Amino acid sequence: MKNHSPARNMHVFFIVWAGQTASIVGSALTSFALGIWVYQQTGSFTQFALIGLFTVLPRVLLSPLAGVLVDRWSRRMVMILADAGAGVCTLALALLFHAGTIEIWHIYLLSGISAVFGTLQWPAYSAATTLLVNKEQLGRANGMIQLGQALSEILAPALAGVLVLTTHVQGVILVDFATFLIAVGTLLFVRFPEPAKKPTTSTGIASLWSEMGFGWRYIVARPGLLGLLVFFALVNFLWGMVGALITPMILGFASADLLGIIISIAGIGMLCGSLIMSAWGGPKNQVAGILLFELSSGICFMLIGLRPWAWLVALGVFGAHLTIAVINGSNQTIWQRKVAPEIQGRVFATRQMIARSTAPLAYAIAGPLADRVFEPLVNAGGFTQIVGAGVGRGVGLLFIVMGIVKVAISLGAYLSPRIRHIEEELPEAVP
Repeated sequence: MKNHSPARNMHVFFIVWAGQTASIVGSALTSFALGIWVYQQTGSFTQFALIGLFTVLPRVLLSPLAGVLVDRWSRRMVMILADAGAGVCTLALALLFHAGTIEIWHIYLLSGISAVFGTLQWPAYSAATTLLVNKEQLGRANGMIQLGQALSEILAPALAGVLVLTTHVQGVILVDFATFLIAVGTLLFVRFPEPAKKPTTSTGIASLWSEMGFGWRYIVARPGLLGLLVFFALVNFLWGMVGALITPMILGFASADLLGIIISIAGIGMLCGSLIMSAWGGPKNQVAGILLFELSSGICFMLIGLRPWAWLVALGVFGAHLTIAVINGSNQTIWQRKVAPEIQGRVFATRQMIARSTAPLAYAIAGPLADRVFEPLVNAGGFTQIVGAGVGRGVGLLFIVMGIVKVAISLGAYLSPRIRHIEEELPEAVP
């Protein structure tokens, strides 16, 4: 690998981060605006949820192939391709809206195609960060990446609402297209260090299938990484349930305006956590920090569901979202330090596939579980002394159960020696 000065590499990371953050905010604007439009046109929660499904499925199904391509090709060129492809899909949506020929299936199709490009972008961005930043600064760099996500959660609802009123949906989508141009422009402006490439003896289909399975074999051979990945898959399942149910739960006792305030408070919590992670770099023992903050997040889940009090729910969502940046940033740092740069594309793509695989299941069962089990249970008089009575209190009880499960999962992960000692047992793979 070529030598690059740390200062120069960090400078490049800042440029890339700025472009990618603009793109993330733009994509969040489009996602928010399209969700509003689909729901207003159809009045269907199912049609609304299908946007998320078409966004998630490509990331689950195509991640192994994406990882192979990231390791075979230049990470910078993969990111340019991913941002440019997603930008073309966004422009196509804007043109369909402008022509007045937009159909619901157009949104599903183009969201799915855009997600295919996003499946390439994430492992390439993660692997490139390892090469751009000294390993001592990876925690701070990952905190900055989480900061970009936090900004999108805070800015997107407010900006999309204003833009929809003034420029309509196509105006929002054109703003998103402009952010893709910014992202591509920053990538064209910089150069990346590339990992040393190992010579390959075959480029045929058999080799491709073997490489697609490489990430899984690599992770399974390292029980600590496998255990950590299973832990995050379980946690992501619980977060998927939260994403599906928190809005109707809050609307059971609060107005839409109050819902917006609480969602903004959640985004502020994530912003605060991202700033902390960016300045701090994460705990010295990254695994202990992950498990401690996940346990704290479980307690926050319980606060969210405990009572139909806006201030208590706001406190819970603030705390839960504050932990996200520290948890994700610390987890990302472990993987970046323990996996060699030349194979990170395949390993990170497999990790993405497994970690996200539980999200569709969470969205599929969250509604029936709330409607058919927990809401009837509370409405029949059970647990009202704990969670109160009324619409959405069954979901509140479910939040408490999920919080208890999250605490139990965190304690169970700590009792696993392979997970607890992963940082000592696995050698450093980044020089």
